Amino acid sequence: MTAETLSRLALLRAPTSEDIDALARAAFDQLPASFRRLSEGLVIQVVDFPDDETLNEMGAESEFDLLGLFRGRGLAQRGVVEETGELPNMIWLYRRPLLDFWCDGEDSLGEVVTHVLVHEIGHHFGLSDADMEAIERTAR
Repeated sequence: MTAETLSRLALLRAPTSEDIDALARAAFDQLPASFRRLSEGLVIQVVDFPDDETLNEMGAESEFDLLGLFRGRGLAQRGVVEETGELPNMIWLYRRPLLDFWCDGEDSLGEVVTHVLVHEIGHHFGLSDADMEAIERTAR
């Protein structure tokens, strides 16, 4: 390696939560307008790792097992009128597991974040993991 290459590498840093959030917002903005309208009020949060309660609830063996998570009631399960005190639907993106997954793959970080975000939005629409896997198989 040249000194110039080493110098550039020395300036690199791991993407921050803000960087992941920016990638997620850009991916969301690229979704069809109809999807964005149906996702109105959906909150996207980026944190380093899932909390212990979430890991236990999901049966995760490691804090790196979850890349993202949808919390709330999907559109199919919601009534016409929201219940008083009901929290908004939320998508959690887990920065460190996303980075770990990205480092081991060939996709760009933006592609990984987009895939996870779209998957979690699928849960917001009321789709199961099996539904989404079937859709992905037919899309190939």
